Amino acid sequence: MLRSIIAFIVLLLPVAAQAQGNYAIQPGDVLAVEVAEDNQLSRQVLVLPDGRISFPFAGTVRAAGMTTSQVERALSSAMADDFAAPPTVYVSVARINPAEETDGDTINVYLMGEVMAPGLKEVKPGTTLLQALSQAGGFSKFAATKRVQLRRADPRGGREHVYRYNYKALTRGAALPGSVVLREGDVILVPERGLFE
Repeated sequence: MLRSIIAFIVLLLPVAAQAQGNYAIQPGDVLAVEVAEDNQLSRQVLVLPDGRISFPFAGTVRAAGMTTSQVERALSSAMADDFAAPPTVYVSVARINPAEETDGDTINVYLMGEVMAPGLKEVKPGTTLLQALSQAGGFSKFAATKRVQLRRADPRGGREHVYRYNYKALTRGAALPGSVVLREGDVILVPERGLFE
């Protein structure tokens, strides 16, 4: 019995690998990115609604509609100037966008950048920025906590508004200005900390 199960799993592995290789990445997917030359850069990144991902030393790179191997080449090329030789990058799909639509009891918000669990989050209406950051597991050690952004598209004109928050000041008792209750499609971006930040 055990031998049959193992044989079945071994037969499925090439199929799974092929599906991963041919899969066209979509907005809302979460990608696992590993850089062989610098393990500290390895992380999960969210594919934003505009189809791009953000990665240290690479900036923003198009991912939607591409395969994982195409994203690997794009990231390696974008980071090449910061390494002695183009780095070896491995990309896999960690999580496929679970839903395009909400069921009415939740809204979709996106967390990206230097948070512990980036990606699409289904949250209850009325969820605040701080509550969503908490659901994402907090900040990574590379987070620029003084420059947290809430990016919100205007439903009428489509123009994006960017609200900036200083989380470090909040921990010292500062009030949180601006619009903090999240809306459908909001993107919370935590940038990477600068060298002397």
